[in-house]
Amino acid sequence: MTDSLILDVWCELQCPDCHAALDDVRALRARYGDRLDIRLRHFPLEKHKHSFAAAQAAEEAVEQGQGWPYAEAVLARTAELARDGESVLLDVARELGLDVEEFDTALIDGRHILIVDADQAEGKAIGVSGTPTYEIGGERLDGGKSQDGLRARIEEIADRLLAATA
Repeated sequence: MTDSLILDVWCELQCPDCHAALDDVRALRARYGDRLDIRLRHFPLEKHKHSFAAAQAAEEAVEQGQGWPYAEAVLARTAELARDGESVLLDVARELGLDVEEFDTALIDGRHILIVDADQAEGKAIGVSGTPTYEIGGERLDGGKSQDGLRARIEEIADRLLAATA
């Protein structure tokens, strides 16, 4: 997708606010289609015990071609993840028909840690402090405190940037 606009969504898969933000992400995906490349970026927070493992599991889902469906399914179960831990990550993989053994191995061998660490470092470098946070066209929009008006603001920026490249 070379001509598409990129929207980075800094997310944490044990975060209820990120779950609430999915409606906006889906609406943006529906509105812009291929013109907007919505990228899941990881920003696990220390206060959520299983968020780092969840980020690694999401990267395994990306490897298996189901990144966003997996992230959305895990976000729908934030309370369960907090309560039951990493077994929920494997349950979601199983429900989506993914290779659960690969998920288990990936969580043990840490093959996706560098991606998660790099996302977190980049997020910190641009001022991400909570989730969800959006970055589009060099503008950072913090949704950690409130989602109100964020989708409209993202659409305004996207429309302006897409019009400039048309």
